[in-house]
Amino acid sequence: MKEKVNVTGVPETMVQTLYARAKETRKKNAKINDEIAEELVKNLDYDFSKADKDKAMNYGVIARTIVLDRMVEQYLEKNTNTIVINIACGLDTRCYRMKGKYLHWYNIDLPETMKIRRQFLPETGPIYQIAKSAMDDSYVDDIDYHCENVLVIIEGLTMYLCEKDIRKMFFIIEKSFQEVTVMVETMSPFVVNHVKEKSIEGSNAKFTWGVKNGTELQRIVPGFSVQQEVSLVEGMKKLMPIYHVIGKIQIVRNISNKIIVLEKRGRY
Repeated sequence: MKEKVNVTGVPETMVQTLYARAKETRKKNAKINDEIAEELVKNLDYDFSKADKDKAMNYGVIARTIVLDRMVEQYLEKNTNTIVINIACGLDTRCYRMKGKYLHWYNIDLPETMKIRRQFLPETGPIYQIAKSAMDDSYVDDIDYHCENVLVIIEGLTMYLCEKDIRKMFFIIEKSFQEVTVMVETMSPFVVNHVKEKSIEGSNAKFTWGVKNGTELQRIVPGFSVQQEVSLVEGMKKLMPIYHVIGKIQIVRNISNKIIVLEKRGRY
């Protein structure tokens, strides 16, 4: 019996991204392996026809998964006993792909989203669920933190926020943890202004915020310093070899989403 999901607006994007990962996993020469996504899609009563047609969204999701999986894995291998905080987790399954590499993993999202996640992924320690907004500083109270190293992942969220929310979210992270690294996905202002996501056009999720690069982001969140910027072109190269060529073109790199790595200042 398939389970129906009723989601609109930004939470609807989580079903679309889940589908993109499941679809890629089913391919013969799949570039990612997300069997849990595949399993969940089988059990969902949802019309995926729009997501099927939205090639740009599909490629973007897979490119992002390739890049972030690699970055998170490398980070966790270097930094043992890390607490991972996955903000706006939706139906993300990275916590399973990284199993055994972290101390605790906290998936955080809005209550209506977490209600759906719990329906399909009833998680228990070392994976925990927190049904709160990333702009609600009380989420930190639900984290078992004793000055361990913290990695925060913010994927597929900032483009739906406004600058005030971005500042608030980073301020909470900055004041709550001593040693913290943030991997955040950002979109270029050009894409925010000129591109619509076909798969969720009917819903009220709209791109609202973008930033050109890490330098610009650092001005908004001065408590952090930028360590690295990785363009999702790197993931696209795995999906479409032509990106080894067009990925060198500056404008392509500029308008691609990026993963910006920031560290809280004042680490010794």
